[in-house]
Amino acid sequence: MSMSVLGLVRASHPEPAAAVTVVAALLARGVGHDPAGITAVALTVLASQLAVGWSNDLIDADRDATVGRTDKPVTTGAVSRRALARAAVPAAVATPLLALATGPAAALCATLGLVSALLYNWPLKSTPVSVLPYAVSFGALPAFVVLALPGAPAPPVWLVAAAALLGAGAHFANVLPDLADDARTGVRGLPHRLGPGGSRAAAAGLLLAATVALVLGPPGPPSWAGLSAVAAAVGVPAVGWYAGRTAAGAGVRQVAAFRAVLVVALIDVALLVASGRVV
Repeated sequence: MSMSVLGLVRASHPEPAAAVTVVAALLARGVGHDPAGITAVALTVLASQLAVGWSNDLIDADRDATVGRTDKPVTTGAVSRRALARAAVPAAVATPLLALATGPAAALCATLGLVSALLYNWPLKSTPVSVLPYAVSFGALPAFVVLALPGAPAPPVWLVAAAALLGAGAHFANVLPDLADDARTGVRGLPHRLGPGGSRAAAAGLLLAATVALVLGPPGPPSWAGLSAVAAAVGVPAVGWYAGRTAAGAGVRQVAAFRAVLVVALIDVALLVASGRVV
């Protein structure tokens, strides 16, 4: 039982799930949610992340076994496919139900983000529009957080656009370590068509564009904190890609580029919230 629980935790993609949930909670605090609202936002986002992570490992189980992904619990037998299905379905159902506590408009937006992410898992991952679900789901996140406020105010366009750009960049960074394995199993998303060099350039450009949108979008001149975030959007990915190359040379899976995206996202939101320039 303990191995199965640990396997479920590992199969949930815990790093991005935790990072996205923390980002949502920080943003909720920044836009003015009370503790109950922050909790409702965080639980909704966490349920959505769990549903997406578990369904991803379930759908990809055969491909992961083919390429020998020992970092996947379902491949090593630490968790069964049946357990993943039994966990993913309730998490997916819980997402809109939890979001309803914040209002129908917010619940609709949260559901859109979840459905888009599930469509990436199947069938859009292997298509030229594989980046689209990332952009839609990430863009839906701040929209949900703002719409969850009393009165359901309209989310700022610049905030949604910045999140969509960040999500698109995350897609290219996330796929980089798996390009060769994906090619063996017939996955041909947009990053695979662009290749490693094109995907790195796309990830870097989109991440920088997202940060610039967060800095220039709010009214008033950009703050020094915002300009620092722009610098971080340039420096942190560079360090991540260098670390990834070092890991590749050592025969270790390259996840540093995607972790760099998560770090920049956390920096962006923290600085944005601290500046008080969200809505």
